[in-house]
Amino acid sequence: MSGILDLVREDLRGFGGYSSARTEKLQGDVWLNANESGWANPADALGGSRRYPDPQPQALRERLADLYGCDVSQLLIGRGSDEAIDLLVRALCEPRRDAVVVTPPVFGMYAVCARLQNAPLIEVPLVEGEAGFVPDFAAIADAAIAGNAKLVFLCSPSNPTGAAIPLAEIEALAAKLAGRALVVVDEAYAEFSEEPSAIGLLGAHPNLAVLRTLSKAHALAAARIGSLVADAELIAALRRCQAPYPVPTPCAELALAGLSDAALAQARERAAIVRAERARLRTALASLPGVVRVYPSQGNYLLVRFRDAEAAFRALLAAGVVVRDQRAAPQLGDALRISIGTPAQNDRVILALASRKEAAA
Repeated sequence: MSGILDLVREDLRGFGGYSSARTEKLQGDVWLNANESGWANPADALGGSRRYPDPQPQALRERLADLYGCDVSQLLIGRGSDEAIDLLVRALCEPRRDAVVVTPPVFGMYAVCARLQNAPLIEVPLVEGEAGFVPDFAAIADAAIAGNAKLVFLCSPSNPTGAAIPLAEIEALAAKLAGRALVVVDEAYAEFSEEPSAIGLLGAHPNLAVLRTLSKAHALAAARIGSLVADAELIAALRRCQAPYPVPTPCAELALAGLSDAALAQARERAAIVRAERARLRTALASLPGVVRVYPSQGNYLLVRFRDAEAAFRALLAAGVVVRDQRAAPQLGDALRISIGTPAQNDRVILALASRKEAAA
């Protein structure tokens, strides 16, 4: 036993969850146990959608486990990373008691899920320096211990700031918080990063978990396939807290096809293009008048500060280019986040910003 279940809410440690018709291991050729339609919908050519899906499609689960280098028992599939974040907060945090630590400016769903669970939110801001925005690990550990935190969310590469976290720092934090809190590393953009995955640390640190997704590098955002990789006991406990049928059959089938050897090879090729374009776009943007700073990034985006972020945002919109306005985020009152597109799309970004009045002045 790993002891990881001590971090789960006491009232949920023995929780059995909902036993759906698909969780029962029964065999037959006439299925009348789930109140499904006996006929297919006219729009469903293959007829498969009249049946409830496998809660955790085995073939997809095995493929993802192979892709991420973990055991199948360590992997939970959900509706994007968002569902896994929500599950973790609900399963580990007693409302008004167990806190969640986040490092703003960062992906907002960690804080949203904490608020929905009425879990105290502890913010330990990223520190801006020559290397960009980096976590203050000593402050994170101190805040987690003092604030009775059950969860610490780290984003690597961090969204929207772009920096990846060295594995040594993640490992040290997990060791310091062993028995106290689960350290969750969100690796949504890992395929674009030079830093190895934290999944390799799970064997030595049961209080570590890793989020992965097919939304970014694998171009399957609409399929909503995310994975949580963690200790097998924690995965089993979270599965009992998950909705009965979280993975629609068409999404699972699309994801499995999108993880073929040929598709994976293409994803790697496109990730290499993104990395090259990221460097090109960063150099080009940094040379433009009105650009204050372009941060180094290991994601598929760049965080850019402008002397007049509103003018830059409007110039891009006028050119048909939509970027993410970050000005409401802590420490980012003059910043926009620009995703790395195709070379032609990136050229439009450069041209739009180079042509605006401030740049021409």
